[in-house]
Amino acid sequence: MPEVTVLDYGAGNIRSLTNALKLLGYSVTFVKKADDILRAERLIFPGVGAFGSAMALLESSGYVEPLKTYIQQDRPYLGICLGLQTLCKDSEESPGTKGLSVIPASVTHFNKAKGLAVPHMGWNGLKVHKPSALFPTGFSSEEKVYFVHSYALHSKGTEINDWVLATTDYGEEFVSIVQKGNIVATQFHPEKSGGLGIKIIKNFLNSFPISTTPVTIPCEMPVVSGRTQLGRRVIACLDVRSNDQGDLVVTKGEQYDVREQSITDSCQPAAELKGAVRNLGKPVELARRYYKEGADEIVFLNITSFKNCPLYDLPMLEVLRRASENIFVPLTVGGGIRDIHAPGKDGDHSKMKHYTAVEVAAEYFRSGADKVSIGSDAVYTAENYISSGGITTGITSIETIAAAYGRQAVVISVDPKRVYVPSSDAVRHYVINTKFPGPSGEEFCWYQCTVKGGRETRDIGVYEMVQACEALGAGEIMLNSIDKDGTNNGYDLELVTMVTTAVSIPVIASSGAGRVTHFAEVFQDAHADAALAAGIFHRNDVSITDVKKHLLSEGIPVRI
Repeated sequence: MPEVTVLDYGAGNIRSLTNALKLLGYSVTFVKKADDILRAERLIFPGVGAFGSAMALLESSGYVEPLKTYIQQDRPYLGICLGLQTLCKDSEESPGTKGLSVIPASVTHFNKAKGLAVPHMGWNGLKVHKPSALFPTGFSSEEKVYFVHSYALHSKGTEINDWVLATTDYGEEFVSIVQKGNIVATQFHPEKSGGLGIKIIKNFLNSFPISTTPVTIPCEMPVVSGRTQLGRRVIACLDVRSNDQGDLVVTKGEQYDVREQSITDSCQPAAELKGAVRNLGKPVELARRYYKEGADEIVFLNITSFKNCPLYDLPMLEVLRRASENIFVPLTVGGGIRDIHAPGKDGDHSKMKHYTAVEVAAEYFRSGADKVSIGSDAVYTAENYISSGGITTGITSIETIAAAYGRQAVVISVDPKRVYVPSSDAVRHYVINTKFPGPSGEEFCWYQCTVKGGRETRDIGVYEMVQACEALGAGEIMLNSIDKDGTNNGYDLELVTMVTTAVSIPVIASSGAGRVTHFAEVFQDAHADAALAAGIFHRNDVSITDVKKHLLSEGIPVRI
């Protein structure tokens, strides 16, 4: 088998990239020491995390000079995300840190003053500026690839014209692909960009020679004019837990109750059904189905992991490993992401061990996750942050994971309940004037955070909580609703609107979708960045394909 060398410095999920390379018929070796770089026939640098920490690790490992030599020799190189940014002189993300200085330009932050949600997260298009063998035959400018980043190469100066292969629009134009000879780097993640991304990786491996001869194969794709659009994301969510027989199943609650309330199958004894965990399928099989239907992301929520140590949850880790084998869109996993004191794997409490949140997250990333979702621990962390007057400690789960893997890897999962009050100043929490009066005609309400799967309320409002989490380093909000869960009567638009105005990071609307029109409503009326659903997809009430067709008919951009 032909060989590919991957420079893995331990930050983030490279399992999907490895699986993509194996799918394409290549064996994968990893850089263990500096000499391995110069021995590589084809080198891929899939970087995630912070610019400064990446360069520090490259320096401490002795990789900087071999990397520069490899690139100067014009040997096949594919940089991904941070693998592009580190080619530049420096980055606003880490002032004072020098990059590889291969590209004579600086990396800068997206301008939030333009009203952008940052990180730039989701599926966007490519404007191709010159021919390249990188693009598959028939490539269309309407196709989209997956981005997740807060910084980009925005330079428009003539000094990098010979590097720019493609650009993308998000508030302003940024460079999404560079290519000069056999040196290629993408700001997007091809290993997470579905079939198109796999083709781009294949073309790099097959068309870029193991020599110093530049590629001259023309691309059929003409230069594209106009602006690209970030698509709205449609996300499939799978609540995963063990049933009473010990099998891992996908379930779905009604206001978070996942047990059957009535007999649903007359062929089975009542004792075996009433009160049993609702079983809607096998996690990996359902996830693969949603990938084929066009899901933009897939979320696995381990809804019972707060009782156990996730590092011992071998079935859930295996779900991630198997799903990432042939699902090439982002995977998020949630459940138990926190500092943990746990007994030994055999349950021996005399062998208590301490695991940090970063260690727990790292195991999920190694198993195939791209992002981790933090639930209850985020509420406790926000409470402490607010009570301290906004002091950061640097040791919370949000801060430590964001520092190690980048804020784009940290999703905050919020489980609120609506609480009606008689006036706007009845409580110290952020109150809205609602269009849906309470049981006693109340015209005001606030949204109370809950923990432990919705079973315990806390004296903190969602509005204040999400702002605290953004300040601590979270990159995205997954906004659930206990009141709407399982109702199929639409998202809580007032809740979503409140949160999208409270933060400048992307917001995923969750809970309540029952038909395709609900997705359009939450994008058009509440300005969500993504919409998540579970039960309607599991039961085949609505397909992801149907949702996207409807969104396109409403003029809402999506990946097709």
